Amino acid sequence: MILGIGTDLCNIERIQATLDRFGDRFRDRVFTEIEQRKAERRKDVAGTYAKRWAAKEACSKALGTGLRMGIAWRDMGVANLRSGQPVMALTGWAAERLAAMTPPGHEAIVHVTLTDDHPWAQAFVVIEARPLADPEAAPRTVDPNET
Repeated sequence: MILGIGTDLCNIERIQATLDRFGDRFRDRVFTEIEQRKAERRKDVAGTYAKRWAAKEACSKALGTGLRMGIAWRDMGVANLRSGQPVMALTGWAAERLAAMTPPGHEAIVHVTLTDDHPWAQAFVVIEARPLADPEAAPRTVDPNET
C-alpha cells in the first residue's frame, strides 16, 4: 500500500548560487557526509546537490510533513547502491515519522528516483508499506554507511 508520495523540482543554478555564497555552511547544514563526498567527486557538483535537495523536499512531502514538525535536512539522505540506484536513508525525526506512519505488521520501503536536465533537477519519492513475511520479523532498513 502507498503511504506517501512526494515530488520536487529544483533549479540547479539556484543551488550553485547558494553554494557560491554560503559554501560549507550550506553543505554542512543540508547534506550528509555521504552526499557531500558523492557530489564533490562529480563533474556537475551543483547538479548532484540539486538532485539531493529535491529528494529531501520530495521525501518530506511523502512523509506528510514538509520541512516542519522537527524534521531536519540531514535526517534524510540519498545514498547509492553499488548498482548506482539511489536510496533514501532516514534518521532522527524522519525515521520516527516513518515508523509512526507504518501500519503494524508492515515494513516501510522508501523509493526514490532522481533526474536532471540543466537547469532543472527533479526527484520523486514513494513510501510503500509491504506486509512482513513474518510479522514477528524486524523491518528491513538501509544503512547508508554500507553503500
